[in-house]
Amino acid sequence: MTLSDEALERLADVVVLQPTKNAELQDQWDLESGSEVHQVLESDLGEYYYRDEDSLIRATPEAAELVEREGLVEGGTDEQTVHVSTLQCRVLDVIASPDEEPQSVVSVLQDVRETGEDPPVDEVRSALGSLTDKGILERVRTTVPTYRLAVEREELTVQEHE
Repeated sequence: MTLSDEALERLADVVVLQPTKNAELQDQWDLESGSEVHQVLESDLGEYYYRDEDSLIRATPEAAELVEREGLVEGGTDEQTVHVSTLQCRVLDVIASPDEEPQSVVSVLQDVRETGEDPPVDEVRSALGSLTDKGILERVRTTVPTYRLAVEREELTVQEHE
């Protein structure tokens, strides 16, 4: 299957953002709905993505090789590189380290607000969920969900995307 330049760029987004959700790709691709994302995935990228057991969108190994070969993403390193939204970047800046006490959503919200940002609590909750899905944060079950980094900060390279 030969992909258009736009489809290759979108495939690179799937590779970089995985595991991801329709909503995250909708924002990245500036589409109107999750249905449009599904349509793009099925019609343009059908053989290059799949949904995991949690229904998150992931790229196939062939997709990762293709976009790397095309020079759209760089190959792996010892560090873990994650591509995140601006809010997710702020959350990573303030979230507890792996050896610290985990933080509640409200605690993270307050810490993010101390940086000068003022996101709604639902957006912070969503950012925490997405970062947990990516394996960057650990969710610790207590009376309320709490979070902390699942990896050491030094092992993480964060690249912000719009």
